[in-house]
Amino acid sequence: MPYFLLAAFLVALDQWVKFSVRALIPLHTRVVFLPGLDLTYVKNTGAAFSLFSSHTWILTILSGVVSVVLIVLLAKRYFNHWTGMLAMALLLGGAVGNFIDRLFLGFVTDMFATNFMNFAVFNVADMGVVLGGLLLCVYVILQFLKERKEHREGEK
Repeated sequence: MPYFLLAAFLVALDQWVKFSVRALIPLHTRVVFLPGLDLTYVKNTGAAFSLFSSHTWILTILSGVVSVVLIVLLAKRYFNHWTGMLAMALLLGGAVGNFIDRLFLGFVTDMFATNFMNFAVFNVADMGVVLGGLLLCVYVILQFLKERKEHREGEK
């Protein structure tokens, strides 16, 4: 249950930040936020780096399907370690946050823009997806190494 709460918190934070940006910052306006990070209201009809921007409906369906799969994985406790479950919660929060935007607005609201390098503008949900994806990779690698070690010890 705490993993669903984390995912719900991530969705709520994401939607609050997006609503605030849409209400307070004019489209394509850059506002100084933190050293190295500005706020810029951008409408993104695509996926990461605006890929597939002319296929928003496909991305909406894909986000919905992925969200359902992640809910099932979390509910069935598919991963037996907290790192796998945390990864799923972060991925779920990010997927649902961007799904809500695509479904109701037809675009994803992005706002964080780095000012020390040229990088895509991103949002809170994107951070959840990236952190969840990285954590999932770490989990899978550690599980592989653990199983490999157990297999070698079993052969001895």
